[in-house]
Amino acid sequence: MRIRKAAIADITSIHGLLHRHSYEGDLIPRPLSKLYDHVRDFAVAVDEAEGRVIGCCALQFCWESLGEIRSLVVEPSHRNRGVAKALVESCMAEARAFGMTRLFSLTFKADFFGKFGFVEISRSELPLKIWADCMLCVKFPDCEGIAMMKTL
Repeated sequence: MRIRKAAIADITSIHGLLHRHSYEGDLIPRPLSKLYDHVRDFAVAVDEAEGRVIGCCALQFCWESLGEIRSLVVEPSHRNRGVAKALVESCMAEARAFGMTRLFSLTFKADFFGKFGFVEISRSELPLKIWADCMLCVKFPDCEGIAMMKTL
């Protein structure tokens, strides 16, 4: 398995991953057109033996010093093998390279993000613009997501 930046050719695979796993209620689905708009946000995990994308994660910049880790998903057959960890570490390294000082995530997996030093915060501390995406969630307005922040 290797982690690399997503390419245009990966968009249909990313869309499939997000679409299939949004039904589990762990993430917000994203329209195909938005994925093309944000292809540069994504890192993908590729199973080189199978030659396919098995996971993805996006780093989205909010403003000068704040970014969001979002759309983290790994195929069930490849979970518990360090794929998600490698994807998050890749996004954190990129955030540092761009001079970000804080990252947040709205997650249902607080224990996972806690391993990276993210701490729970009030959702009211998150930028207002993320709520536009939340309206697409099947759980809106009864969000069970946990807001977490990490200082880099």
